[in-house]
Amino acid sequence: MLDSIKQASKNISRELNRAWENLSDGWRELLSRSNNSLTHFEPSMMDGQLGDETNLNFPRWGLIASEVEETASDVLVRIEIPGVEKQDCRIRVDGNTLTISGEKRFASEGAGSHYHVMERAYGVFERKITLPRHVNAEKATANAVNGVLLVRLPKAAADTVQDIPIN
Repeated sequence: MLDSIKQASKNISRELNRAWENLSDGWRELLSRSNNSLTHFEPSMMDGQLGDETNLNFPRWGLIASEVEETASDVLVRIEIPGVEKQDCRIRVDGNTLTISGEKRFASEGAGSHYHVMERAYGVFERKITLPRHVNAEKATANAVNGVLLVRLPKAAADTVQDIPIN
C-alpha cells in the first residue's frame, strides 16, 4: 500500500513538473515573439461615446502585432490594427524607426448592454518598430485591408523623416 502511494506521488510530481515546463515554455515563447508588440493604450474621452459605460474597466495594454519583411528593394511592415479607422492612425518614419500612433475608439450596442468579458484595449496608442535598413520615406506607401496595415518602404541610403498617408 505504501509503495503504491509513493508511486502515485511520483507520477503526480512528474505530471506537475511537465505541466509547469509547458506553461513556462508558453510564457517564454509569448514574451520572445511579442517583442515590443505589447502596447500601452492611454484612456481618452473617445468623443463622448462611452455614455453609461464610463464605469467599464478597460484594459490598458493590448497587442499590436507586426511583421517586418525585407525584399531586394523594399522593407515591408505589416501591423495588425483591427478596429482602428485610417483617419485615427498616423504613420511616421524617422531614420530607421517606423512609428504607428492613433486611437482605437470604443463602440457599444448602447444602453441596456452588459459586458461579461472585456479584453480589448481602447484609447490612444503608439507603437515603434525598428527597421533593418534605411528607407526612402518619400516613396513609402501604406494600405489597410481587413485590419492589417501594410507599409511598403523602398530601401534608401540616407535617413529621412516623413509622414505617410493611408490609402
